[in-house]
Amino acid sequence: MSQIKGANVLITGGAQGIGKMLGEKCLREGAANLIIWDINEENISAAMKYFTGKGYHNVHAYSVDVSDTDDIEKAATEVLLEIGNVDILFNNAGIVVGKMFWEHTAKEIDRTVGINISGVLHTTRVFIKEMIRQKKGHVINIASAASLISNKKMSIYLASKWAVKGWSDSLRMELESLEGDLHVTTVCPSYINTGMFAGVKAPFLFPLLEPEDITDQIINAVKKNEILLLAPDALNFIPFLKGILPTRIFDIAAEFLGVYASMDDFKGRDTSEAVPDKKTKQKI
Repeated sequence: MSQIKGANVLITGGAQGIGKMLGEKCLREGAANLIIWDINEENISAAMKYFTGKGYHNVHAYSVDVSDTDDIEKAATEVLLEIGNVDILFNNAGIVVGKMFWEHTAKEIDRTVGINISGVLHTTRVFIKEMIRQKKGHVINIASAASLISNKKMSIYLASKWAVKGWSDSLRMELESLEGDLHVTTVCPSYINTGMFAGVKAPFLFPLLEPEDITDQIINAVKKNEILLLAPDALNFIPFLKGILPTRIFDIAAEFLGVYASMDDFKGRDTSEAVPDKKTKQKI
């Protein structure tokens, strides 16, 4: 079982939403240090103030654009030198645009791929060798139910999450071929009741997940070294149904459940935050 107590925990996109909530729960579990990477400096400041108010003095926040490889490497060097190796890594940062494919701009496609795929791979790359060297580490990749079932207005997001899920399981197999206490957990949640998916209509049998509940499930999955977490439980039937039903019949079922109409009124949150001109770091 992975021990959060005494571990250095890094969470990308950790200044708001489920990233922030995961960070607080890791602190409650006794994490030695919580390291937050986030692009939004206002959210970073608010998160630091929040954790200070809770009496936590082992939180370190870095302004990092995970779509920028140079940014990742610079911040990783600072973390390794000033705090030490990352024992538990949550690849949580992600964005969704929510348009038909042909409505996307080139910038929207590149940014989604940069954050949701490249950011995950490169953030893991800069910390994984030290995990292997010390023969201990856990990588948690927040994929999506979108990696199990296609949907309208999600083509680019889907592409990114399918990539993350496939890579994540390959990484698990590679680490399991080595000696040591090395683990990968892939998390595939349905819509979570946060600003990221504001406006979605929850399909029948797939209610909106409450942040408190899904973060509890993620923390428990980490502690138990679970390979794959699907939430809600009904998601476990999707691969089976897709395997036995002809595609057109599956489409009819998905339409009936409201899956394919779930993004019709999507609003989401603004994903156009400016890339920071220089990196700032705050500590408490």
